[in-house]
Amino acid sequence: MPTVPARPPAVEQALALLREFGAEDIAHPGGTLLAHLHRVQARLAAWNARPVLRLAGLCHAFYGTDGFPTPLLPPDRREDLAAVIGDEAEAIVYLYASCDRKATYPLLGRPDAVFHDRFTGRAVDPGPQPRRDFAELSAANELDIAHFDAAFRARWGSDLLGLFTRLRDLLSAEAWRDCRTVLAPGDEPPR
Repeated sequence: MPTVPARPPAVEQALALLREFGAEDIAHPGGTLLAHLHRVQARLAAWNARPVLRLAGLCHAFYGTDGFPTPLLPPDRREDLAAVIGDEAEAIVYLYASCDRKATYPLLGRPDAVFHDRFTGRAVDPGPQPRRDFAELSAANELDIAHFDAAFRARWGSDLLGLFTRLRDLLSAEAWRDCRTVLAPGDEPPR
């Protein structure tokens, strides 16, 4: 019988924190918030994302998001999450959670685009790696929701495909392929 590889300690600690703050009991398309977070992490792993991004994917909703306003922790407790998952993973979680989508998304494909922080109201340039992490995490999150929620996919699929088409240079080949498969099934892939 094959053995299942052990999870890294940070993943185990993150799962314990997610359970402590009730992620198993919060409804989310496809089941619970915890189930969604697991699937986002797994999708990132399937895309060969770096381990810190996978960990951030598991924790991406800790502060709530612009599209999911149910925080597990307030953003003024960032150090609590960083103590569990590390500073780099927590910074990805914060960037994702803090994004004011209405203000940020329209220009997001441009290399000089700024992120508008919905918690502080400030505009920041996160830099190339955080921008790539944000794009990949956004795709993994939205594709999971679109997979499980046909109404969401019907309402937002075209807009999301447009967004990810603009972000194509920031996405891995695997992420881009999944974007086309989930958001434009049967259509000619956009160029």
